[in-house]
Amino acid sequence: MRKLRVVVLVIGIATLFFIFTSGGFLVVNDVQHADVIVVLAGEANKRPARGLELLSQGYAPRMVLDVPDQVIFGEPVLDLARGYVQKQPQGDSVSICPIQGLSTKAESYDVKGCLANSGVHSILVVTSDYHTRRARSTFQHLFPGYRISVAAATDPVQFGRDWWRNRQWAKLNFDEWLRLVWWEGFDRWH
Repeated sequence: MRKLRVVVLVIGIATLFFIFTSGGFLVVNDVQHADVIVVLAGEANKRPARGLELLSQGYAPRMVLDVPDQVIFGEPVLDLARGYVQKQPQGDSVSICPIQGLSTKAESYDVKGCLANSGVHSILVVTSDYHTRRARSTFQHLFPGYRISVAAATDPVQFGRDWWRNRQWAKLNFDEWLRLVWWEGFDRWH
């Protein structure tokens, strides 16, 4: 009976440790200089701004902005993105990569096409903070021979490491863990 109590206590402590550190585990921020900055599609208010900030700081000579090839409210998203890029002081250093993919893996294949024959050997991926671990793993797997680093675009409304303090953060933490487990356990092998 005493052994059972010890086992239950150890499992309980391990579970609490996992719960309180799981949000922080998802976030990787290993910003390194690269040949190109690739800003993944999604959260269009934070990710492009973070990419442009890194471009201005000289982390890469150019930036690729992933944009879904779709229409919203009758406007092609690609046209909206082109207008956004033209208004930026660094606009000449930014290109748009139209993407069809609805997953990080599918998007990385689209990025591969946009970077074909570009001479790129290192990529700085910009994505939402909670998505950085999975995005880095995906790009490292699908871009063998490239040096992949990742930069977090933080949005405290969307996610916080103390995920249990906010309903939105808890939902994102749970969803991202499901996606990470799916990627590591199944998707990367197919």
